[in-house]
Amino acid sequence: MKKGLIQIYTGEGKGKTTAAIGQAVRARGRGYKVLLIQFLKEKKGSGEISLLESLGIKVICKGGKYKWPFLNKIGEDERKKIRTEWTTLLDKITQEISVQRYDLLILDEVNVVVHYGLIDEDRVINFIKKKPDFLEVILTGRHASPRLVQAAHLVSEIRNIKHPFEKGVKARKGIEY
Repeated sequence: MKKGLIQIYTGEGKGKTTAAIGQAVRARGRGYKVLLIQFLKEKKGSGEISLLESLGIKVICKGGKYKWPFLNKIGEDERKKIRTEWTTLLDKITQEISVQRYDLLILDEVNVVVHYGLIDEDRVINFIKKKPDFLEVILTGRHASPRLVQAAHLVSEIRNIKHPFEKGVKARKGIEY
């Protein structure tokens, strides 16, 4: 890729990660090297991970006990631990991108992580400003900050008009996860 851009998929609707994964599959289909970091998800709970890995897409999941609906209930000591761990991860990604020369990097749910202060917004903005020219970066998740939106080249907002969850339908294996 000659010039990589910054994309954001945000909003309250379903499909932000799905759109990013579609981009990953498309890029891989063209021979691009793809790295997917999922901040709030686990490998064992996501139906797409083994398929993505079989396509040669590297996936790193940092979910575990840090799940989206519970982020506002994390105590300050735990927040500090997560901030340190995820900031270190961002630094390692910077090094790995240079060595492995990935073409596409997806930071799944990073907007949420920034919103809850688990990664410093300035670090993410600095990361995308200093990225290699060839690298395309996709940031997903609700609550994309105005500064991240300003730094991006493409921003898509996915709105929730109607969702089965509102009628009591729980997340379905193979559809929502």
